[in-house]
Amino acid sequence: MVRTPLSSLDVAFLCLESETAPMHMGAVLVFTSRGRVDGGELTGLLAARARKMPQLRRKMRAELFPPGAATWADDPNFVAAQHIHHHELSTLYDPDPLTGFAEQWIARPLDTGRPLWDLTVVTGLPQGKFAVLLKLHHALTDGEGAYAVTVGLLDEPAKPGRALARAAKPVPRPRSPLDSVKNSVKDGLAQAGEAAGIATSLVRAAKAPLSPVSAPASAERRLGFVRLPTADVRRIRGGHGGTTNDVVLAVLAGALREWLVNRGKRADGRTLRALIPVSVRGRANAQVGGNKLSGYLCDLPIGEDDPVERLHVVRRAMTRNKAAGPARGAGAFPLLADRVPTVLHRLGTRTAGLAAPLLFDLVVTTVPLPAARLTLAGAPLAQVYPFVPLAPRHAVGIAVATYRDSVHIGLQANAVAVPDLGGLRDAVLKSTAALLNTV
Repeated sequence: MVRTPLSSLDVAFLCLESETAPMHMGAVLVFTSRGRVDGGELTGLLAARARKMPQLRRKMRAELFPPGAATWADDPNFVAAQHIHHHELSTLYDPDPLTGFAEQWIARPLDTGRPLWDLTVVTGLPQGKFAVLLKLHHALTDGEGAYAVTVGLLDEPAKPGRALARAAKPVPRPRSPLDSVKNSVKDGLAQAGEAAGIATSLVRAAKAPLSPVSAPASAERRLGFVRLPTADVRRIRGGHGGTTNDVVLAVLAGALREWLVNRGKRADGRTLRALIPVSVRGRANAQVGGNKLSGYLCDLPIGEDDPVERLHVVRRAMTRNKAAGPARGAGAFPLLADRVPTVLHRLGTRTAGLAAPLLFDLVVTTVPLPAARLTLAGAPLAQVYPFVPLAPRHAVGIAVATYRDSVHIGLQANAVAVPDLGGLRDAVLKSTAALLNTV
């Protein structure tokens, strides 16, 4: 049986797992069907496709050596259908049945003794719609890998009429053993220096744990779905510059400001520090599985009342982050975690995770999606809301996906700290309108 080792960062996500802080990502995909929806047929179709995906057949196995290590190995008892469920909603009494069901679904941890994924088909939505709810443990993959799994479960996208020409790859010249040794030493020294720089930045970036969005431990979750027209975001970009991500971060800064003020919290003179995960998958020439992550830290200017100035502040901060690159600064701590021996993660990562509020207040991640039209059993994908795991003691996590003509924002909150996400959902819409009015 072939076994693939987990990276140190993958093991770290396993070690962070707890009943009140499950480390799985989630996505709610809503499809529009023109005819009758057969839940049994959909689950059968998805099971057939899941069986063909090697990363979904694997489960984690602990290893004796090196200490604390783990590997992925095919589950000899794997049955795809055991990971795929069907739920028929009743809309008689609940005005928003999908959100209520999804909140219970995302709160349930995955069984780490089985392949680390779960999928539920939800039928009974109004207007002939149905939904697919997908959970993947962060130890299994990152956002880009989750996108690859999702696309693999859907219908094969239509092929473009003309294939893109691929540049021929240069043939590498043979290297002598001495060259290989020299390069290994050089890479090792570079990584050691890089790790030292990140560790120093971590110490300098630590802040007092007085976050207005901290939370006690709780297994209950609240979810919020927000949909913005892509045309509105483009119009704001056209008027004030920056990237789509800059505009979304500025919108979120304004929304968090209003939401906190409405909850009786002080916003003036404050910032909320967001961890923004960055994929380094292309730089590492990695395969689909595993985590290849770094990150940026961005102080969201919730203390600024002017929406345009908020955008300018965010734009300048993100420009500095990109100029420094994903391998520098305190936000690059996932790179540092990937170089820590797995045994140290087993001993101390869960405790270290409790210190997350000392470094950042919330996670804001962007999930890549293709421009191509996606379907399942011929039904077009209409909405896709991603969800990021909540770090220990964090009240809110935000994930963003741009698909076709909409920017979809998935809000996840600790239910004890945030019993209702309606206020934050409305604040996102108002913050977008405020920026639009300045164009």
